[in-house]
Amino acid sequence: MRPDAVERFHHLAIALLRSLRKVDEASGLAGPRASALSVLVFRGAQSLGELAAAEGVKPPTMSRLVKAMQAEGLVETEAAKHDQRAVRIAASARGRRLMLRGREKRLAALRELLRDASAEERKALEMVVGLLGRALGKP
Repeated sequence: MRPDAVERFHHLAIALLRSLRKVDEASGLAGPRASALSVLVFRGAQSLGELAAAEGVKPPTMSRLVKAMQAEGLVETEAAKHDQRAVRIAASARGRRLMLRGREKRLAALRELLRDASAEERKALEMVVGLLGRALGKP
């Protein structure tokens, strides 16, 4: 693979993420809140430690974020069934709705970006998606 293609892919991936971040911000959910809520919606309830690890932050940082999200009604906490001292964090119904609406807006924005792709380009995109999925262990 040509090095300039890898560099261009990297540049465009960043530009794409920035573009989608604007969609997220317009929907009222962006940044660390959106990322943590996404983990809770798509992976299910987590302990504070699990959520912190998934997001690559320290537990005190995640604790502050969870408290803020709880105050906004985006997440709920409950005692774990096996240990009343342990707390599980889950997306609230409101948080789930907000995340799913935001996800649909992101997908719509991506569809719009790709609307003029030819059949050949769509097939190439499917191949790249397959390659990245395999390389990242997310087939």
